[in-house]
Amino acid sequence: MSAMPFPARPEKPWVGLFVTCLVDLMRPSVGFAAVKLLEDAGCTVEAPVQTCCGQPAYNSGDRGTTRDLAMRMIEAFQGYDYVVAPSGSCAGMIKAHYRELFEEDPNWRAKADALATRTYELTSFLVDVLGVTKVDASFNGAVTYHDSCSGLRELKVKTQPRRLLASVEGLTLVEMKDSDVCCGFGGTFAVKYSDISGAIVEAKAKNIEESRAPTVLAGDLGCLMNMAGKLSRDGRPVQVRHVAEVLAGMTDEPPIGAAKADAIK
Repeated sequence: MSAMPFPARPEKPWVGLFVTCLVDLMRPSVGFAAVKLLEDAGCTVEAPVQTCCGQPAYNSGDRGTTRDLAMRMIEAFQGYDYVVAPSGSCAGMIKAHYRELFEEDPNWRAKADALATRTYELTSFLVDVLGVTKVDASFNGAVTYHDSCSGLRELKVKTQPRRLLASVEGLTLVEMKDSDVCCGFGGTFAVKYSDISGAIVEAKAKNIEESRAPTVLAGDLGCLMNMAGKLSRDGRPVQVRHVAEVLAGMTDEPPIGAAKADAIK
């Protein structure tokens, strides 16, 4: 693969936004919200031509395809100061698993290491790297928060979204029971073990409802779609949104899983 030429390096922190497959295909508003948050924090943001991080193939045991996709990602994001994703699972794939794909290839291993050290989940980057303490946004009502597994366990993302949410005018955070327990999605896990996945998301939906918060937030679109599907099937009137949309003050889009005409006003 040949490296793409880059323009002159900007003076501000230069961020390559890893949009992720689900955001690109299912919820582009999350990507736009991420751009707004990063630009408001003083970054120059670009979204280079990119592909899947390889997580579905990796979870399915297809190391060959995963390596091919990882190489494309490494090439796409070379040169940026940072790589930021509005997804703990995709950022975790790059940060925690790319290295092992190239154990026997020192050249690509070094490139994977370099990308891993520059890659962050969105709220972690804002708080831990840029030192952001507040956002310019408002949201009228209570929310509860689900800690997605990869972000929490691989990247230690827990306090960061809560710290930023505390600065949103009009928002009240109500913690649900077992906020740090899996929602049952797990990517291909939900397909391979649908009965177990269904039981796990049933417990999660119950905890969301018992929090009495009318909105649930999280940082991973896969988890949000899984929870939204269960809440909708059960007739539970809970809005589901990505945390970036609320932090950016971009909540004009209907909640995840709701049609425009059915959006709760």
